[in-house]
Amino acid sequence: MTNVMLVGTDLALLEGLAQSLARLGHRPAVTTSFAEAADLAAIHPPLVLVADRSMASSAGAEMLTVPILAGGARLLYRAASSTLAPLSPTLQRAVLADLTLPLERHRLAALVQSIADRARTTGRAPRTTPPETRL
Repeated sequence: MTNVMLVGTDLALLEGLAQSLARLGHRPAVTTSFAEAADLAAIHPPLVLVADRSMASSAGAEMLTVPILAGGARLLYRAASSTLAPLSPTLQRAVLADLTLPLERHRLAALVQSIADRARTTGRAPRTTPPETRL
């Protein structure tokens, strides 16, 4: 299972995405601010961080303070009807993809799966030890 953190203000959209990701076997968490996301990520760091592009644009480098696991990725999303918010060059380099949701929800699911597979292949995925094998 992959921890996925969704950050944004459109709770209906994020809840729908969370349900879709949960059906695929991932563990989504929804937050409404980067400060809340950073607090939650300190306890359970996500492999994938999906954030609202307009929030990331206005928050600047605050998005980069949310910790993600090694081998993880940051993704941005925007609504189809929203205007394209400008991003700083630092933020542009830190983001793997910029999606239009909910139109590209299948692409989001494929990206999350690909990132999880890549982390597992390179040995960067968190290992879950079955209870019967723990000391």
